[in-house]
Amino acid sequence: MVDKKLFLYSSLLIIIGVLFSYSLTVHISALHGASEFHYFKKYIFIATVSIGIMWGLSLADPHKLIMPLGIFFFIFFFILMLFMNFLPSFMVTEAGGAKRWIRLPFFSISPIEFFKIGFITFLAWSFHRKLFKKRVFIEELKVIGPYFLVFMLTIILVAIMQNDLGQSIVLAGIIIVMFIFAGISAKLFFYSVLIIISTIFILIKTFPHRISRVYTWWANIQDFILTILPNELANNFKIEYIPQHYQIERSLDTITHGGLIGVGLGNSHYKYGFLPDIHTDFAFSGIMEEGGLIFGIIILSIFIFGVLKRVLAIANRVENVTFSLFCIGIFMLLVSPFLMNILGISGLIPIKGIGFPFISYGGSATLSLSVAIGMVLSISKLAYTKKQG
Repeated sequence: MVDKKLFLYSSLLIIIGVLFSYSLTVHISALHGASEFHYFKKYIFIATVSIGIMWGLSLADPHKLIMPLGIFFFIFFFILMLFMNFLPSFMVTEAGGAKRWIRLPFFSISPIEFFKIGFITFLAWSFHRKLFKKRVFIEELKVIGPYFLVFMLTIILVAIMQNDLGQSIVLAGIIIVMFIFAGISAKLFFYSVLIIISTIFILIKTFPHRISRVYTWWANIQDFILTILPNELANNFKIEYIPQHYQIERSLDTITHGGLIGVGLGNSHYKYGFLPDIHTDFAFSGIMEEGGLIFGIIILSIFIFGVLKRVLAIANRVENVTFSLFCIGIFMLLVSPFLMNILGISGLIPIKGIGFPFISYGGSATLSLSVAIGMVLSISKLAYTKKQG
């Protein structure tokens, strides 16, 4: 039997996202000369399709669904990302000088969102075949080498060609956690983490705009952190004459303005140009302003206990190792952007342009996550049978 609660909680988050896609986009719709329902109509269509796909996939046989669909995503969207930079401008949409979306008749699609599902499928299938056997370190290193080659090639495509470090960090989190559950040795795990962290550091250090973003973030929190350190050490980390991060300041103001119970649906003040990207990266800030702390806690509870916890439970219960690893990968696909978004809008880490799963406005992200949850729901039928047996 399908885990209906996982389906209902995921659908509820999508519906909440649809509701606020109207409330938080009124101003930006007016700026573009569009109807106040412009974003709402687009997102309600995407939400309806997403929920339908999620339920449809849940009914499929996981043995016939997971591998064919996942490997197709892995190959097809990898090739698509590889050739995106060579597509004519009328077929793609740029962000930050990089081509990230492919234009379709009614909406744009971001290949990286669907590639991540394929990436997880590939790792789950391949790890099960190769990494569960006990080997000496050198042999284990030879086995794991090709995965790092795939990872590094993906990083070149995503972090350099598409200028999207946030998605690279999500992929890094996925591969690290799946390494743990695939049973690699502690020694190799340490070196793997070291290589991945070094790669991310190099990707930040070699791009001036990323260094600037880190400095600006540090300037925003340094007064709090440095008070804990001894004066001599604190002075070495003190950055002078760096402007405060406008978006983080406005995000915190937005959350504070909402208070305990919020200002009411549609009554947000900061959506009128005071907080950029309030319907995407900072959607949760906008929701906290209109719904208050209480509603924010409700959303977090639904996501953590209704979605994340149930995905982990399915991973734990299913006997098929590949399916179990796949569910763990999907768990990381959900938890990585969630943490990056919540910590980012709070000013605890630099903003990475990653939205809150299911809640932030974004067609490709919502659609791909719905596909991922649908695949987990398909697997849940096996987990449910195991539990009942």
